Amino acid sequence: MKIDFSKLKFDDKGLIPAIVQDVKTDAVLMLAYMNGESLARTAETGYTWFWSRSRQELWNKGATSGNTQKVINITYDCDGDTLLVKVEQKGVACHKGDYSCFNYPLWNSANGQNLPVASDPKLPGVLFELYDVIQDKKLHGGEKSYTKYLFMSGQDKILKKVGEEAAETIIASKNNSNEEVIYEMSDLWYHCLVLLAYHNITPGEMLSELGGRRSKENNSKY
Repeated sequence: MKIDFSKLKFDDKGLIPAIVQDVKTDAVLMLAYMNGESLARTAETGYTWFWSRSRQELWNKGATSGNTQKVINITYDCDGDTLLVKVEQKGVACHKGDYSCFNYPLWNSANGQNLPVASDPKLPGVLFELYDVIQDKKLHGGEKSYTKYLFMSGQDKILKKVGEEAAETIIASKNNSNEEVIYEMSDLWYHCLVLLAYHNITPGEMLSELGGRRSKENNSKY
């Protein structure tokens, strides 16, 4: 696929900033720079290529780490001087091991103070990675795969496990054991993802539903 460079405005060094966004979670993963060659390679290979300003060379994201970015689409802004690259992120995007490079809270409008936001930006990536594993096991799991066993056993078995794990989470909470709550709720979340996969519902659809509820006036759903 050829790129019409006439629509883009590169700076005096021949570079254009590229904002990389997870197509599934809409999380902003990183900002890097492209030149004409890296942009052409991105379009040719379907995976992100950038220009390193520090090393003065092209680099293919994930070539050594395995944390590749499969490009879904590229758009440019109204001035033609910034790119938005939507990708399917494999693993983490940040070289420090975080899901997103934007992992350092500076200010939170909810409290008007320079306090950290109580959230983990890696969480959506972890959920999607686990969901992808579940979907893979659903189709290709071997005889010893517990996930494959659940799908082979059918809906009633999956629902039973969701109920059992919910009950165990309740007991853990009643025991006032944070360690038990974390352990049992992890099991519950896993089985909930299995149930979503059974219905071919993605975590993204769930996150979109939750986000839609938050955006409604006065948070009426809550």
